[in-house]
Amino acid sequence: MLRAGPPSHTFLRLPLLQLLLLLVQAVGRGLGRASPAGGPLEDVVIERYHIPRVCPREVQMGDFVRYHYNGTFEDGKKFDSSYDRHTLVAIVVGVGRLITGMDRGLMGMCVNERRRLIVPPHLGYGSIGVAGLIPPDATLYFDVVLLDVWNKEDTVQVSTLLRPPHCPRMVQDSDFVRYHYNGTLLDGTAFDTSYSRGGTYDTYVGSGWLIKGMDQGLLGMCPGERRKIIIPPFLAYGEKGYGTVIPSQASLVFHVLLIDVHNPKDTVQLETLELPPGCVRRAVAGDFMRYHYNGSLMDGTLFDSSYSRNHTYNTYVGQGYIIPGMDQGLQGSCMGERRRITIPPHLAYGENGTGDKIPGSAVLIFDVHVIDFHNPADPVEIKTLSRPLETCNETAKLGDFVRYHYNCSLLDGTRLFSSHDYGAPQEATLGAHKVIEGLDTGLQGMCVGERRQLVVPPHLAHGESGARGVPGSAVLLFEVELVSREDGLPTGYLFVWHEDPPANLFEHMDLNKDGEVPAEEFSTFIKAQVSEGKGRLLPGQDPEKTIGDMFQNQDRNQDGKITTEELKLKSDEDQERVHEEL
Repeated sequence: MLRAGPPSHTFLRLPLLQLLLLLVQAVGRGLGRASPAGGPLEDVVIERYHIPRVCPREVQMGDFVRYHYNGTFEDGKKFDSSYDRHTLVAIVVGVGRLITGMDRGLMGMCVNERRRLIVPPHLGYGSIGVAGLIPPDATLYFDVVLLDVWNKEDTVQVSTLLRPPHCPRMVQDSDFVRYHYNGTLLDGTAFDTSYSRGGTYDTYVGSGWLIKGMDQGLLGMCPGERRKIIIPPFLAYGEKGYGTVIPSQASLVFHVLLIDVHNPKDTVQLETLELPPGCVRRAVAGDFMRYHYNGSLMDGTLFDSSYSRNHTYNTYVGQGYIIPGMDQGLQGSCMGERRRITIPPHLAYGENGTGDKIPGSAVLIFDVHVIDFHNPADPVEIKTLSRPLETCNETAKLGDFVRYHYNCSLLDGTRLFSSHDYGAPQEATLGAHKVIEGLDTGLQGMCVGERRQLVVPPHLAHGESGARGVPGSAVLLFEVELVSREDGLPTGYLFVWHEDPPANLFEHMDLNKDGEVPAEEFSTFIKAQVSEGKGRLLPGQDPEKTIGDMFQNQDRNQDGKITTEELKLKSDEDQERVHEEL
């Protein structure tokens, strides 16, 4: 029995469920209002005046529903409204907790559908009615909008909206994930979004940090995947709801974009994209490496690229100069190799991230192209490509004047220089510091006609600073061919005799016997010695200049002529210096 009192007072004190739980089987069958044909209504009249385009689910017996309604009589007078109480009806359908007419009227309804229900008295409150609220034999009119439906047998519903073609890994229990989401109620009412906060939602999966339904819904997701996850209340916030935004017994809908996933136990993952043939050496800790890279987050967002700076990244490997994951990922690589290095955050920038492009707890993916690497202890690598068939009795040595052709490139094949571009061989005196040390070393021991490949580390080439056209710390690759070789002269000598010089050198040099030797006479004498094979000039130099320098050395008072007192062999001068030092 309901408590008596004025109708308005009784309605306010009467709980909604108590009002709707009164069943007609406890009341006599009333005739009710006449049907349009003139007789009484036998069943509920349903007018579906708004049907949503998509109806993934219809109300069935035993479902739990949440809905709003206005209840009126035939004359339009309102007797009840959930809107006035600012509280939805939340109840199980078809188990006797509602009047029969409402039970029937809700069947088959879709979320966001709107219906007008006409409930005859025998399916409402019958011939007794509700004292002070609903008169006997009253036909009831309900305007209903369904906002939620679920069943205790429901599970989390997962729909994949977009799945990337490449899935490096899927979410598992105990993984740490970063994702964006939009959260709505089943009727589309938004209650939360990560996008408005300018950052992802970061958490562990399966560790009790999330509602159970989200824990389940994230499992199996790939980075970059988009999902729609529908969670029934008992796997969400249940009867309590959450604050003012999630009502009691509300189903939740999340549209999720997974940004990345890792596990605290993860190690660096390596994927070889391209491996050049003939890899004879792999990078080890302590090597100095030059490489290009594109760095992106797991969802493909690019955060950095060496290509954009048109310069390689140069660093030591395994020495702590770069993040630990990259230190590990570069070791074992070959020159010219392309590899993908996936680095979990605990081996990258951790929970804090860095700058404004790498967020906290971000997995980093580097696509790396190794240009070259070397070790500060590396020597020149020499490989003979071909040797002349004839016997080679003499090879290039320190002091020799050599002529050679060369092609010079970086190890990635970038062409730098070639003697063929100048139409003539390069000339050098070995050991005279006129060429880089590594090339000087690589030319020694060559036979005329021999071809070699030389790999020259930067500390034997152009060092950290590089040179015009040569990047800093670059390993150089030379292909050289020795064209000719001439014996060099001892250090400091411009001319040497093949045999002992004349006993009275000045008399032989003084061609006109006037007691002095001018420059022209000196030049004529030296050229004669060379042409007769009695001596030779310093190779690789302009003979005229060399002879001129020799004359200047002998013309000690610089009067334009050499006298017998001035003329001295270099060997005699060197001997005199020894005596002076002694």
